[in-house]
Amino acid sequence: MVELKLIPVEEFKRVRNSSADKYKKLQIIADMCRANTLTEVKRAGSGHLGSSFSAMDIVVWLYYEEMNTLKVGFDSPDRDIYFSSKGHDVPGLYAVLHSLGEIPDHMLMSLRRLNGLNGHPDIGNRGMEANSGSLGMGISKGRGMAWAKKYNNNGGHVFVMTGDGELQEGQNYEALHVTPHQKVDNLTVIVDDNKVQSDKPVAEIIDLRNLVEKFTAFGWHVIRIDGHDFRSIEKAIAEAKQIKGKPQIIIADTIKGRGISFMEHPAALEIGKGLYPWHSGAPDDAAFEAGFSELIQRINADLAAVSLDPLHLTPVEPEVKTASPSMLEGEPLSQAALDRLSVKPTDEYVSRAYGQALVELAAQRKDIVVLDADLSSDCKVRDFENTYPDRFIENGIAEQDMVSMAAGLARQGLLPVVNSFASFLASRANEQIYNAAGEKSKIIYALHYAGLIPAGPGKSHQSLRDISLFSALPNCTILQPCSAEETRMAMDYAVNKSDDVIALRLIIGPSPRRITLPTGYEFKPGVGCQLTAGKDAVMFA
Repeated sequence: MVELKLIPVEEFKRVRNSSADKYKKLQIIADMCRANTLTEVKRAGSGHLGSSFSAMDIVVWLYYEEMNTLKVGFDSPDRDIYFSSKGHDVPGLYAVLHSLGEIPDHMLMSLRRLNGLNGHPDIGNRGMEANSGSLGMGISKGRGMAWAKKYNNNGGHVFVMTGDGELQEGQNYEALHVTPHQKVDNLTVIVDDNKVQSDKPVAEIIDLRNLVEKFTAFGWHVIRIDGHDFRSIEKAIAEAKQIKGKPQIIIADTIKGRGISFMEHPAALEIGKGLYPWHSGAPDDAAFEAGFSELIQRINADLAAVSLDPLHLTPVEPEVKTASPSMLEGEPLSQAALDRLSVKPTDEYVSRAYGQALVELAAQRKDIVVLDADLSSDCKVRDFENTYPDRFIENGIAEQDMVSMAAGLARQGLLPVVNSFASFLASRANEQIYNAAGEKSKIIYALHYAGLIPAGPGKSHQSLRDISLFSALPNCTILQPCSAEETRMAMDYAVNKSDDVIALRLIIGPSPRRITLPTGYEFKPGVGCQLTAGKDAVMFA
């Protein structure tokens, strides 16, 4: 197992207090934060490196040079405010706050752990000004904060970071229209324009075309810069804060994965054969060691160039795995119970079986059309995309539009299969889903990431409402298969036997254990079966 190391706060203070050129110091500090972000995500086992790295230089500038937030405190009504609307770059933000002493070492190493740092921004964690993770809300929230500052006669400027792919979400365009009309000029939006979405270039998913012309037409003051050049960042923010009567947008051209050569776009796309491999997840040991070594070597070379000693790194204590409890209120647990507690996840993925079944059914049914919202890899529809490209529709991050398009397809006799994470599809597009149900059109909604588990990304990705929302629809059947085998049966039922709207709930991770169905098992919605005879447990459902 690879040994993890952290750059302690004292090292950041040493660099910050040195007599080196301001811009050189910031460059070194940004790379130091990248190194800690890499360690943070490796320890967590998942996280978003590419986006954290592309936004890092901007976030470092804001907290180290621009904002008064740490000076006046997070509770001051006159503080400057920064938050990320895209949200998944939060490991990088945590690393910056850690570098300034706002997050202790042990908390930085608690990313995606219970009682630790959330996988997406949550105001329960120090320094987080807004919840995000569900995309497209940031400009609207930022406008509200900026408007309230003026109403309350408070000081401070509001900065909101958005992703470029995030700009496909429709709420952005409501906010882009309204904000200039309301003359909210103490709001600056920064677009992290790194050109890559989850795993493909933005231009391949939904091309944003000319953002300068688009934002200017909405009435914003628009500035375009190199998002990795501190002098350009400094100049752009100074210009933005001088603008009166209209909001400002800084389009920052950045590189996804900036700082580690094999993670940087476009080289990483070539390595991934057209797919970007570092949007989410954690590096394996070899990739971690290569990336960490590259960063530390460059940092030490930069330190030597300004006559500073090499970095001192502190080892990260190995994570203590909580032992399975052997007692419950004084009663010893049976060996069978202990065996269940120690069960490890299998290599079975129901979502993978779903993707395979979709390809097989499409060979028989020419009317099947698959729609996706920039999640084709996570939703396991990549094989369908490659096998039937003429029946695969990539809608980008635009769930409401996707559902209404599916309704149009269904009205013309096709069978749409709509894919996204359950938390976004069921709630954000609920009005569109309800409208389509009123047309008595058959649509299959594949609700990935359904339920509480896995919980690493945080509550923005945990789907707690989809059952109640779909239960309220007329002529809707909700299915949740227990295994890969039953997933194939459920898909056959949804496609070939049911006339209802279908909500198919799918977990995205590996099955906690394999469930063997009885010989001759026949899939019937709402009808159970006996898996194991016994009298030791009672199940409530």
